[in-house]
Amino acid sequence: MPATGPRPLRADARRNRDRLLDAAVRAFSHDGPDVTLEAIAKDAGVGIGTLYRHFPTREALIEAAYRNELARLCDAVTGLLRDTPPDEALRIWMDHFVEYMTTKRGMAGALRAVIASGGNPFAESRALLLEAIATLLRAGGEAGAVRTDIDPGDVLASLSGVSLAAGEPEQRDQAHRLLDLLVDGLRYGAAAPR
Repeated sequence: MPATGPRPLRADARRNRDRLLDAAVRAFSHDGPDVTLEAIAKDAGVGIGTLYRHFPTREALIEAAYRNELARLCDAVTGLLRDTPPDEALRIWMDHFVEYMTTKRGMAGALRAVIASGGNPFAESRALLLEAIATLLRAGGEAGAVRTDIDPGDVLASLSGVSLAAGEPEQRDQAHRLLDLLVDGLRYGAAAPR
């Protein structure tokens, strides 16, 4: 008997799932972990039964919403590199990273609930982020636009620090300046480390 995986979702079911994930990110980021699932379903324009068909528990919804945001961030690399020069793609992706971290910070209470129930929404996060950064750095290096001696882990640590500086809306301008500074340091022709 041939092995079969889960059947792919129909187009309407996929749209409902995507709307639920978007609504969940908004709700958990703005209203915290105690927002009702009914409110999320209503915001997504679906019934509560549809929500439970896709996500049988609150924790499953929270984890899926977080992983979806991470996948969007990492998947954006391909399009950015296709449409923009690599050093510009890197800078644009850094802005996306800061937005992602702000969303993650907003979802912190909900994510803690997942961890308390035994889940680990962060299991693959670091590896996926490092691969996205490595791809951007590799493309920049191949184009002669970005130094080739940069460790993706160092860039991730730097981005995490900048994201902390962008915690409040009034600090976003400073975060953008810090990202510009970081990219300038990564560009080819910058002084090599001593």
